[in-house]
Amino acid sequence: MTAYAILSELKSGEPDLAAPTIYRALSALTEQGRAHKLESISAFVACRCQHHKSVPVLEICSKCGTAQEHDGASLLPELTAISAKSNFQTTRHIVEIHGFCHGCSHS
Repeated sequence: MTAYAILSELKSGEPDLAAPTIYRALSALTEQGRAHKLESISAFVACRCQHHKSVPVLEICSKCGTAQEHDGASLLPELTAISAKSNFQTTRHIVEIHGFCHGCSHS
């Protein structure tokens, strides 16, 4: 969901709620590892895995917008090696894959 979609959902119960409050909450959840920001579509999804030393791999359906999370721990050594070649200091890894989920690819 986007921050404004979340705001819209919560606005009926909390009419004084504003966008900055939603963004602060989403930022805190992201920093705690409880949510992921889908950078490519400016949306957020709850984290469903433990990523202490891993890579979240998020499949995003271009038709229905669902996001499926996978543990990409096996990708971490390769991503680390790529960054090491250019002395790039990584702070986090997130892989986004766009396409169509099973339901949308068969409809």
